[in-house]
Amino acid sequence: MLRNYCRGGSVRTKRLVTLVAALLAIILVPTSAQAAPPTWSPPANLVTPLAQVWQHQEQTYNNGNLYGFRNYGWDQIMANRGYINYCVRWDSSATVTAAQRDQIHAALARQHKKWMDELVGHNAWPYGDVPVRVVGWAVRNRSQLQWTDTSVAVYVGDIRENAPQCSVPCGRFFNQNGQYPNCPGGYARHYDQSLWLTDGFGGGAGGDWGQRMGREYFMNNINAANMHILLHEIGHTWGLDDFYDWTPSGVSNFIMRAGSSTSITEFDAWMLRDWWRHLKSRYGY
Repeated sequence: MLRNYCRGGSVRTKRLVTLVAALLAIILVPTSAQAAPPTWSPPANLVTPLAQVWQHQEQTYNNGNLYGFRNYGWDQIMANRGYINYCVRWDSSATVTAAQRDQIHAALARQHKKWMDELVGHNAWPYGDVPVRVVGWAVRNRSQLQWTDTSVAVYVGDIRENAPQCSVPCGRFFNQNGQYPNCPGGYARHYDQSLWLTDGFGGGAGGDWGQRMGREYFMNNINAANMHILLHEIGHTWGLDDFYDWTPSGVSNFIMRAGSSTSITEFDAWMLRDWWRHLKSRYGY
């Protein structure tokens, strides 16, 4: 219908079409992406707690050398120029169908996007979307994976930390210079992070290497709007701190304070943006 209107007609009609198109553009942009302010301008009530958090991170990270560490999620995405690769460590005796494989990928991408949307349009952040690609799976026994296609690399029987390990030559954690000369699939099959799903594992863990949580928790929440353990652990990959032994002034409920929120809050979003504010010059922004 819009095509017909645009072919001719009155000035009023053309203005109406322009207005409708503008409204559609606003509607079709994700709400969270709209929410990111263009500059560093946190609400007044968050200025002090944000400063406290950053000071604590500078003092405690990497033996007091936060800026010397070069494998934050920020470093990974910039090395890839805008995407993140994962490998799944299937630390379980359960089988996985092709449909479940794809559902796991989709769930991971949805949760990761919730963090990335908080950066869209903010302070020279260069990406409107950060695709998540699952490029490999590690298992104890190949028969657990009930597919025959070659869409992902499969690693069998390399057991480390009592769990299946994705190819070490393909992992950024093991090759932080960003070179993968011995990765069987080359750079395209390198992985920046692991999604480590363990039978009976309680809680979660996260860092530059990826995220770990219970296989049952992940599969039981695979369609949840907010997978709060995964969201919390992804936050760690991007540098956000834990708050088990202290709480910043004036804030108490946020995803990085375990157990106090099931979704990313305004304070979480500003903590993420604070990392970008401090690290962006590293990448020429």
